[in-house]
Amino acid sequence: MNLEKELRERSDSTCELCSATDNLQVYSLENFPGETTDGSFMACQVCTEQLENFDKVEVNHWRCLNDSMWSTVPAVQVTAFQMLTKLKAEGWPQDLLDMMYMEEELKAFAKSQLVSKENATAEIIHKDSNGAVIEAGDTVVLIKDLNVKGSSLTAKRGTAVRRVSLVHDNAEQIEGKVEGQQIVILTKFVKKV
Repeated sequence: MNLEKELRERSDSTCELCSATDNLQVYSLENFPGETTDGSFMACQVCTEQLENFDKVEVNHWRCLNDSMWSTVPAVQVTAFQMLTKLKAEGWPQDLLDMMYMEEELKAFAKSQLVSKENATAEIIHKDSNGAVIEAGDTVVLIKDLNVKGSSLTAKRGTAVRRVSLVHDNAEQIEGKVEGQQIVILTKFVKKV
């Protein structure tokens, strides 16, 4: 029996996280140490998009974990644990984490995968047009005239932008003030001073 058919049977053709029945697909955990069926589950498009891009997360959607965290499917337990951990600052996810039960080996795997994803995110390095590393608080100079979207402002070549801040999820963007207006600047158009 193929994996999707097996998972559809097991899940009764519903998302194993939120119970939606539309746009289902197989979601498999990377590096899962056990059986493929244990490391995979059926997920709807909404859950999949939010699992793959944390910027799209709608916190209230994940209240569904109140039910699905009790699943006997290891991949669902790992995913519930990881999402609740990421959202625990909201308050209610911490309460669910406190109640959640997982085998120790499975919990260790879930934590290790969270840490490796955080480390991958932490490795984003911002570099200017010459390859010099830009850090928060640095001063950069624009090497090209830039039209600022949504504004009539044109940031002129040679303008110094002091105390820049980094866009943490995109190595190609920094933020800074030009003529009193906070703007996002592509790192390929700046030179570190």
